[in-house]
Amino acid sequence: MSKTLSLLIFASLIAACSPPTTAADTSTQEERQELMEGVGKAAKPLGAMLKGEQEYDLATASASLTTFQDAAGKFAALFPEGTETGAETEAAPAIWEDRAGFEAALQDWSDATAAALSAAPADLDSAKPVLGAVFKTCKGCHDTYRIDN
Repeated sequence: MSKTLSLLIFASLIAACSPPTTAADTSTQEERQELMEGVGKAAKPLGAMLKGEQEYDLATASASLTTFQDAAGKFAALFPEGTETGAETEAAPAIWEDRAGFEAALQDWSDATAAALSAAPADLDSAKPVLGAVFKTCKGCHDTYRIDN
């Protein structure tokens, strides 16, 4: 048997013994990670405004909140069965064990974000309560449904 043929057989055996990961699983996990990275980037200017590190700007706040709202509408569907592990996921098992709670937490986030968008606070003092409510829902979801690495 040639060396090349032996290597091909060996590689095939390793591949056959590896746990299956479908392209759909990986892309779903990557999509939710990219979506949450976008949320994280959108949260930065809001946090900076709340801390007084950046001047409050309604247009920037609205753009960030719109990013949150868009993500909230997509996020629940990105956690199908079979995507619990892999792709360096930070998704906690509680997402699949308590699906109703997870979806309720996402709805709370969506509702708080919609309320903040509707309020369209013109200044930082007006923004603090509505943005605080949004960030409270973020923290609540992360505390239960995310594994911090």
